[in-house]
Amino acid sequence: MIAALLFDLDGTLIDSDPLHYRVFETMFAERGRVLTEALYLDRIHGRHNEDSFPELFPDEDATALSLQKEAQFRDMLGAGHAPMPGAEALLDLARARGWRCAAVTNAPRINAEAMLAAIGLGAHMELLVIGEECSRAKPDPEPYLAAMRAFGAAPASCIAFEDSASGLRAAAASGAHVVAVRSAGLTEDALRRHGAATTIADFTDPALTALLDRLAAA
Repeated sequence: MIAALLFDLDGTLIDSDPLHYRVFETMFAERGRVLTEALYLDRIHGRHNEDSFPELFPDEDATALSLQKEAQFRDMLGAGHAPMPGAEALLDLARARGWRCAAVTNAPRINAEAMLAAIGLGAHMELLVIGEECSRAKPDPEPYLAAMRAFGAAPASCIAFEDSASGLRAAAASGAHVVAVRSAGLTEDALRRHGAATTIADFTDPALTALLDRLAAA
């Protein structure tokens, strides 16, 4: 059976990685450094700012820099942005079938709310779990476990959708069935190595339809 669908935001419900990359690219350039895709995926993508910023900018105020970066991201995001293909239809299906839905993210609350508003999916989410508001953020499973506790849902009855290595590890450790969205440039092998049981191109992928039918009937 399926009790709940748990969604990461960045790179999962919204293709926001190009915006994040542009902000970091500017930050690096201002410091005479060059951001590469490999560095972004290895040390930035999916990680909590509190973990990555002290490593990336050791001689600066990580908190102030994080606030500046997130404000620049919101400015780029603007008021309207398309959700990942098929996301709204999946959320409509969840509502029709009585599956609970939550967004589980390491993004600051103000960013998470801005992203949900920009893609028009805020009303579909019963719950918004913020990593920095939990005892531990991703890659720890606690944000996913918090969503499960709030819904009274067993891990095996939950499907978690992720795209980053950090998020996949968190979701897998929570005991949910983990679906990776292939949006971040990680290889199929890498996605599965970090915990994905299923991978999809987006929410219109026939592999997702087959998975939902199979798990709903279990």
